[in-house]
Amino acid sequence: MREYLKFYINGEWVEPTEAKTLDVINPANEEVCGKISLGNATDVDKAVKAARAAFPAWSQTTREERLEVLGRIL
Repeated sequence: MREYLKFYINGEWVEPTEAKTLDVINPANEEVCGKISLGNATDVDKAVKAARAAFPAWSQTTREERLEVLGRIL
């Protein structure tokens, strides 16, 4: 079973503010196939603040640079 329990905010994987999770259900067999963290307003505020700060530089990157960053995240 896969678990995705952290959020990628401001260039790093961080724990959610509150430990609250949700089971991911496989629609083919209705079995639990994973677990994800649920964010709250504080987590969203942190992500939005980081995105706003990063936007000026990020908006000037090329397609290739963005693909490289996304590949590293994966």
